[in-house]
Amino acid sequence: MTQITTEQESVRDSLIKLGSATLHEAQGQTGAIASALKPLDPFRRLAGPAMTIDAKPGDNLVLHHALRFARPGDVLVVDAKGYAEAGPWGDILTLAAQKIGIAGLVIDGAVRDGDSILEMGFPVFCRGLSICGTQKTQPGQINVPIVCGGVSVNPGDWIMGDRDGVVIVPRRDVVAVIEAARKREAAEIALRKGIAAGKSTVELLGLEASLRRVGLEPP
Repeated sequence: MTQITTEQESVRDSLIKLGSATLHEAQGQTGAIASALKPLDPFRRLAGPAMTIDAKPGDNLVLHHALRFARPGDVLVVDAKGYAEAGPWGDILTLAAQKIGIAGLVIDGAVRDGDSILEMGFPVFCRGLSICGTQKTQPGQINVPIVCGGVSVNPGDWIMGDRDGVVIVPRRDVVAVIEAARKREAAEIALRKGIAAGKSTVELLGLEASLRRVGLEPP
């Protein structure tokens, strides 16, 4: 079984530390998937390269197939067409994914066995929970371009999810985005120091001209 590389570990750790909102801002406010996809456990973060899955609504055959090709550290990103009236992912697939070393799941659809998944500590982002089962009869595709939560995702793109949401960072851009996000963090540290020193956010962010332009005069 292929193991996660030192380089991948470094990227993963950097993304987790920076957080989804900072990464989203750092890449020009792009890559945020629909806010309707929520974490089952808001205190659990995930990051890793995407293994993309194109699935039919109400069918999970391709998810079982995908686990035969998944690698440690992968994040499964599933386009289930937003269908939330069945749970194609549950505790059995979670157990199998953890055995492989998969980092987590982002699915544009629902899951079930929510309590068990929480107890197992597996990060999942989804549209909700559904007790309804699924079929295992329809085809699907793995490692192809998909759309998840309104955002295009290619195999190998980096995924970062936390309490705020999930952001997609294109594989080719991840090093530059991490660098930009660190600069943004440094700027925010300076902002906090300015606020602590008694300055207003208007002054610190240079918003005076913008306020005057829309007719908002100082008190």
